[in-house]
Amino acid sequence: MEVRAVAKYVRVQPRKVRQVANEVRGKSAVQMANVLRFHPSKGAFALRKVLISAIANAEENHNLNPGNLRISEIRIDEGPKMKRMQARAMGRGNRIVKRTSHITVVVEEGNGEEAVKPHGTKAKGRPTLAGKKAKGKKAEAKKEVVEEVKEEVVEEVATTEEAPVEEVTEETTAEATAEATSEESSEEDKADKE
Repeated sequence: MEVRAVAKYVRVQPRKVRQVANEVRGKSAVQMANVLRFHPSKGAFALRKVLISAIANAEENHNLNPGNLRISEIRIDEGPKMKRMQARAMGRGNRIVKRTSHITVVVEEGNGEEAVKPHGTKAKGRPTLAGKKAKGKKAEAKKEVVEEVKEEVVEEVATTEEAPVEEVTEETTAEATAEATSEESSEEDKADKE
């Protein structure tokens, strides 16, 4: 059931009320009345008064629960304009237009949370550039090159391991130390002669 409330000749510009009306349209009536209570604009003050009137009409005249009401329609129409003059310098005058509004709020019975549910569309993915695809192909080519290099290194390691290894015995180590000491002594003799 739809219940309406109308305020006519409200001394607020229609444009300013419409900005606030677009924020609350389709949402829970009681929640939006509380939100408008703290909105700083003059249009929100006027719209809140009409919204509270519509909620009261639904409760008193039709015995509806205010918690189940949602705002189905808000219409802001232009009222008559009052034209005034403001004196300016050198005998001139500027026209001042004082605009008025007719505010209509329609609330209907329905779950207030239904109006707040998400719209169900998903966000679009980011567009891919042609450059990114090329980078992907380059990365695949690099992976192939790295795999080939790894195979070559493994083959080289395998060939070096196959080389014959000399056995180390005590005699060979003794010979190596004797050679090293003889070289050191010959170097010392050369240094003394100089």
